[in-house]
Amino acid sequence: MLDGWARKRIDPALDTIGRAIAAAGISANAVTLAACAVGLAAAAALASGQLWLGLALILVSRVGDGLDGAVAKVHGKTDFGGYLDIVLDFVFYGAIPLAFVILDPAANGIAGATLIAVFYANGASFLAYAILAEKHGLASDARGAKSLFFTTGLAEATETISVFVAFCLFPAWFPVLALAFAALTAYTALSRIVLAGKVFGGKNGT
Repeated sequence: MLDGWARKRIDPALDTIGRAIAAAGISANAVTLAACAVGLAAAAALASGQLWLGLALILVSRVGDGLDGAVAKVHGKTDFGGYLDIVLDFVFYGAIPLAFVILDPAANGIAGATLIAVFYANGASFLAYAILAEKHGLASDARGAKSLFFTTGLAEATETISVFVAFCLFPAWFPVLALAFAALTAYTALSRIVLAGKVFGGKNGT
């Protein structure tokens, strides 16, 4: 929901840094891989109880996730780059809740598993919509220039990172926060399914 608003404010700074990275000969895919590696390091830190370190690494990772697109603007976007970016984003999104489950399985297990399961369903709804949008020639740059069509929802990247930060700051509240965000994410997935029915369903809705 907030991604479009956030992108307009952070993209100028990311573009400036991205041009410097590109000038150093670093590829967008290398930035994508590095951002994911830092994100997985964040998950490892959280799972071992180093919450402040994990929080710092989450923020660094997501800055890197924004920078790969800025670098790609200079070097040129590729389909593989867009594919790699979205796949590793989902790797990161699953790793952080899993880290909190590992940190305290008894307290966080059910909530963490629920959130990961809903992430899975939401990811499927997002990617399936993007495939059909490509087939029908739909396009949008509301979330910045992307290789895939991005649909709006209550639970987008900005909200997800905000919740992950809250996990780190208030770990005792993880079950409540995770279940609440799972509900928002489930609503996002369901609303996307309804939207797909309206856009792609045809006259008979099938």
